[in-house]
This record gives sequence, structure tokens and C-alpha cells, in this order.
Amino acid sequence: MSCVGYARVSTHDQDAAAQEAELRAAGAQRVFVDYAQSSRRTDRPEWEACLDYLRSGDTLLVRRLDRIAGSDTMALEVIRDLEKRGVNIRSLTEPVIDTTSPMGRALFGIVAVFAQLRVDTIRENTRLGLAHARAQGRVGGRPTVMTSERLEAAQKLRESALSYAAIGRALGVGKSTVQRALARADR
Repeated sequence: MSCVGYARVSTHDQDAAAQEAELRAAGAQRVFVDYAQSSRRTDRPEWEACLDYLRSGDTLLVRRLDRIAGSDTMALEVIRDLEKRGVNIRSLTEPVIDTTSPMGRALFGIVAVFAQLRVDTIRENTRLGLAHARAQGRVGGRPTVMTSERLEAAQKLRESALSYAAIGRALGVGKSTVQRALARADR
């Protein structure tokens, strides 16, 4: 059973020495450090090496959860995966995240439930908002540049056997814009 640290900085300009020192002072025997890596990526080289190194009974020590995951859901997935492997996790700045104790595991479970509730609520509100907008005749996305005049001109130019690219150049729009507009008009 060992204590393994993980540190990460987002840019080459940042220095991970302070994180590494904190982790070592807290008991990490080995520290993996990623430089210029986004927390939203799961394929960080040192993160992958750290995951390979961890064994059942080990504790992963981080300064903050945002060092290992770029979102609540991502953090929960990482913590659950580590828990399945028998690896504990402890955060230096978020004492509620300490799966080495029964209270820490219980609090983590509560935090996980609320994080999932937040994700589900956002998803449901988004779905309801989009349905409401559609019911009022609004659609999402950028407004089309193909006005009725441009569409009419494109249809006439297409009848004269011009290519989509040529029509697009003549109307000042892209080839794919012309193709989509004409396909919609044909339907």
C-alpha cells in the first residue's frame, strides 16, 4: 500500500513544483506530473502511467480534483473506476474527498448523487427548453444566409446546369450552403 501523487499544469509556462512539494509533504512516495495537458483529456501520458502504477490498496493523492478531471461527471467516473480497482483517493484541498475513511466514502456518495442530479436537471431543462422553442416555431443554430431571393436565384442557376460551386461563387455563399438549400427546397 503506497501513496501516489498526481500533479498537472495546463501550460508549459506553469510550474508544477509547488503541487509536487505539497503532495510529497502529505506522504506521496511517487508523484506523476503532466505538463501542458488539459484536464478534459483522458489520454495524458503521466496520468495514464499513474493509473497503470496504482494497485489495489494504494491511495491516489491530488491537490484538487480538477487536476485529474475537467468536470464533475468526469471526476465521479475516475473516482468510481479507482474505487472498483480498490484504489483510494484523497484531495488535499477538498477534505470531503477522502475515500480512505467510512465518513469520506459516505460523503463522496452524497456528493456523487448531487452531481448526477445536477447533470440530469441540466439535461432535462435543455430538452424542455428546446421543445418549447420548437413549439413556437424557432429552431436552433445559425440563421441561414440563403434568403428567398438567393434561393430563387440558385434554382434558376441550377436549371442552367451550373455546378454548386459556381452557383455559390455567384451568390457569395459556399457550395454546401447551396446544396443544402436546394435539397430542402426540393423536399
